[in-house]
Amino acid sequence: MTPATTVHSPHRLYGRNGELVLLDRMLSRLRQGRGSTLVLTAPPGLGRSALARHAVEGRREGAVLHTRAAPAEATLACSGLHALLCSAIGPLPPEADDATRAGTAPTALLGLLRALGARGPLLVCVDDAHAWDRDSRVALGFAARRLAPGDRVAVLLTAGDEPGGRDAFTGLPRLRLGPLDDTAAGALLDHLTDGRTDPVVRDALRREAGGNPRLLTALTGRLTPDQLAGHAPLPHPLPGAEAVLDAYAARTRALPADTRLLLLIAAAAEEHEPEGAGADAALLLRAARPAGLDLGRLQPAERAGVLRGDGTRLHFAHPLLRTAVLRGAPLPSRRAAHRLLAAALDGPHPARARLVQLACATGGHDPALADALAGAAAAPGPHTDRATALERAAELTADDTLRGVRFAVAAEHAWLGGDPGRARALLTRVRTAPALGHAPYVRGLLALCDGPVADAHAFLLAAAALLADYDTARTTAALLAAAEAAWAMGDAPAYAAALARVPTTSAAKPAPGPPQPPGVPVPLTPRGVPGCPSGPSSAADAPPSRPASGPPLRRQGGGTITGGGARDGAESSPAAGAGAGPGGGGTLGLYVAGMRDVFGGRTADGHGLLRRCVEAGERGDDPDGLLRSAAAALVVGDVDTACPAGARALAAVRVHGPQVLLPQALEHLAYGELRAGRHARARVHAEEGLRAAGRLGRRNAAAHLHAVLALIASVEGDARACAEHADAAAAVAAAHGLAQAGGLAVWAVGRAGLAAGRCAEAAARLGPLVGPGPRRGHFAVRMLAVPCFVEAAVLAGRAAGAAVAVEEFRAWAASTADPLAPAQLARCRALLAPPEEAAARYEEALAHHDRAGGDFERGRTLLLYGQWLRRRRRTSRARGPLRDALVAFERCGARVWAERAQGELRAAGEAVAGDTGGGPLARLTPQQRRIAHHVAEGATNREVALRLSVSTRTVDHHLRNVFALLQVRSRTELARLLDRSGS
Repeated sequence: MTPATTVHSPHRLYGRNGELVLLDRMLSRLRQGRGSTLVLTAPPGLGRSALARHAVEGRREGAVLHTRAAPAEATLACSGLHALLCSAIGPLPPEADDATRAGTAPTALLGLLRALGARGPLLVCVDDAHAWDRDSRVALGFAARRLAPGDRVAVLLTAGDEPGGRDAFTGLPRLRLGPLDDTAAGALLDHLTDGRTDPVVRDALRREAGGNPRLLTALTGRLTPDQLAGHAPLPHPLPGAEAVLDAYAARTRALPADTRLLLLIAAAAEEHEPEGAGADAALLLRAARPAGLDLGRLQPAERAGVLRGDGTRLHFAHPLLRTAVLRGAPLPSRRAAHRLLAAALDGPHPARARLVQLACATGGHDPALADALAGAAAAPGPHTDRATALERAAELTADDTLRGVRFAVAAEHAWLGGDPGRARALLTRVRTAPALGHAPYVRGLLALCDGPVADAHAFLLAAAALLADYDTARTTAALLAAAEAAWAMGDAPAYAAALARVPTTSAAKPAPGPPQPPGVPVPLTPRGVPGCPSGPSSAADAPPSRPASGPPLRRQGGGTITGGGARDGAESSPAAGAGAGPGGGGTLGLYVAGMRDVFGGRTADGHGLLRRCVEAGERGDDPDGLLRSAAAALVVGDVDTACPAGARALAAVRVHGPQVLLPQALEHLAYGELRAGRHARARVHAEEGLRAAGRLGRRNAAAHLHAVLALIASVEGDARACAEHADAAAAVAAAHGLAQAGGLAVWAVGRAGLAAGRCAEAAARLGPLVGPGPRRGHFAVRMLAVPCFVEAAVLAGRAAGAAVAVEEFRAWAASTADPLAPAQLARCRALLAPPEEAAARYEEALAHHDRAGGDFERGRTLLLYGQWLRRRRRTSRARGPLRDALVAFERCGARVWAERAQGELRAAGEAVAGDTGGGPLARLTPQQRRIAHHVAEGATNREVALRLSVSTRTVDHHLRNVFALLQVRSRTELARLLDRSGS
């Protein structure tokens, strides 16, 4: 099978729904006798011709004039108009001859189009109109501007986005096509390859194509089936881009030779800049002087729309135009441009940038330059720049093992810089296995961000074993990341086992086995908080197999492995924290020791160490230390301390980086704020974290953030948002084994059901989450969901199953510093208590709430207390707690919970603000209105009785009266009546 046979041609347009709708409306208006004009502009390959073809093929009736410009005829006057008129089917009016003469073409063409429109609706479609001869362009633009809707002529033109060639169409309605987004590009790629492309290959193809569908199709068509499936390495650079790049390069061929040389130097200068940053004009000037050039020679390129300047930076009109200039130049010319840039970067300029330019000018292997680049990569700076330096160093390295290590560590820096796609592409260039443990280490980090966490766990443990003899820093990082993977999948023994292997000393061991590669930097490799930053505390006296909540670990990075062993680098050493031990002041050492004690059943000792970790974190400004401090605060249940620590950590990440930490810093802060009852602030931070996770390709973090947003929505009462976020979290959780994210999503949906009065459904959802046995929920979620489960089970008439959960909750509440836990425990006991004890339990819970604060949980206790009092006909006494519950819910934005409190107040005989007394329900009592609403929603009489804490007989009695008063005969008629009235 040839490579081409594995790829299908695209039969439909991807990512162009908006443009297709616009064209279909244009054709629909034309069928109704109303004409219009549209110019579609785009760089080559973005699908403007495909859209024009769609319009022509979608024209079901009426005449069509359609042609595509022939660049070879661009010098022949009126050749474009001649080709357009030759596409007509049938005879043309006599004025058609004048429409192809330069002197009469504009007015004759206008008259001709009006005459044809008078016969019937006419579509005029010219593809690549910018490539027509000038006379044809001017005549067509003249006519299109003067056609009225009543002339029944629709004009659709496509043109390039360069200034030259489209001025004749100035003033016409214009739509510029943008590149495909990742979703559309992925859909096109799935169609081209039947969805059989390896994820790493998909990433590489999407990155190289940059949203250009023609380029993506060409690149895919040049790969073999083994390459597409990931069984064979990808060529570097990817083949197939020649035709598209040649179309971009065509814009530069008519420029003067000096201008083209300056463009080549500018393209070489921008090659290693961040996307969209452009080239430094001052650097370009210094590099051009030895060649006898000045920047004034760039004016022709600016006039042609190839380049633009903003004073200090020069920007190509399109990234592929820059790529076309570089790849289209002969190899000696490219190397000469890089040598000019390297010379211009001599002196006080950064050594790393100069060395990179020298590497680009060098062919073959150069061990000395490779070592110099690797050494420069160890210096502080942006991780993307350090990745570039190591990539170039690897390309110049002859030794296969060292070459593979340098590619792997370059991938690590790319990951830290927030570019996982580049990291995966770099890993594909590692030809040695296992590259001394570095490649599996980075693969584990990538899988932890966006992949099955069980795979990440296996990769990271394997990496730790390979790295243990010569790289203590990365060994520690790999084990901490493996612990995080175990945490995310809910495997407590695996979490404890990974922690037990974390080295307790920072001293680098000699390398008895594999040689230590020279010049490979050990970058900062922080670890994120797992999924949802976990629960607030551990269960008291919990056995190792049932530890309580708390986020896993982060580590600091640093050091550069040289030929003589590990030495401290510019960044803090991870082992400094790890080696501090219980007696040291490092947050990492205290955290590791504390979590070992907690998971070993020594809860009191572990909490003591974790409190010291909180204090140690408050004295520093390192993002890792601050995040560990906030995590430790959640483990011991001090949510009020976790929030400011999380805020400081977020600020530190934004200031110092690395970018890869941003989603987790936002997630950690959002979860702490959610636990502290600051729901609005939690939502803002979680939404920002979700955007950051999407931008950085961190689907696992996005799943946890979706779960946090689902929990927030279950408080605020947005049932639709809760379901959407929970579904998004559950989809990734199921595919990647994220037990914690999945458990949080279930908790959110169960709490939303409880808010809506669907108690039996909520109890059914939450039961497996908090119960014992193999289906039990994540150890960090179980205790947090118990209060919701107990409430749902009791209100649904299933109190028997809640007693065991309350006993477990009692043990957990005794060990946590969370001030809400005693109040929630007292509330659970009140729900299960006999009538003579329940009131005292509720009062006890309210006393705890008065000390703890938090409107939402206090409102829930007040609501249940008021409901309990009303059910026992203590109506006047019930109104006070219910009023307070309503106010508490309104203060924290819990809309649906506030509506429940309003309903209880009405049932207690008190008017509620906002009641209008109008509509078909005006004749009903408050209790009858509540029953009518529940029945209209589809609830059975038994379900209504459970929701309202009354007997089924009472519901039957009230429902008969509702039917009689509203003169309806069935539940269906009742639902229709309420729906029509909006009641």
